[in-house]
Amino acid sequence: MTMHRLEQTQLVPAPLSRVFDFFSAAENLQRLTPPFLSFRILTALPIEMKTGQHIEYQIKLGGVPMRWLTEIREWQPGERFVDVQLRGPYRTWHHLHEFREVSGGTEMRDVVDYELPFGPLGDLVHALAVKRTLSRIFAFRRQAVDTAFPAP
Repeated sequence: MTMHRLEQTQLVPAPLSRVFDFFSAAENLQRLTPPFLSFRILTALPIEMKTGQHIEYQIKLGGVPMRWLTEIREWQPGERFVDVQLRGPYRTWHHLHEFREVSGGTEMRDVVDYELPFGPLGDLVHALAVKRTLSRIFAFRRQAVDTAFPAP
């Protein structure tokens, strides 16, 4: 089994506090997720973001519904947070969200370390579909952030 990494950095033309608040509101996850995933939060809203918080979602991939349970493992307001998958389609999913104030706004950095189940078969599925699908998801997310925080 192979651990994969997806990294993305984005300059958001808005103050750090506003950007962090946006990402702290779980209800904004739907805005950041492409429609083809039919994303739905199952945990009752509003969700208080904090270390140890569990959030349950449902997505559909190729029409197949999948439940996904994450836990906020690290919560440092205004700086970073980490969510990890407890149950879902990946063997391992660790998503670091980092924020820092820079000239012109906020630099937002995502680092996702993930591993698929099923050993060599999972690696093949990653090469054939998962890597491309995750690229589409994060490209949509980038565009959604640009829409939520338009340049002045």
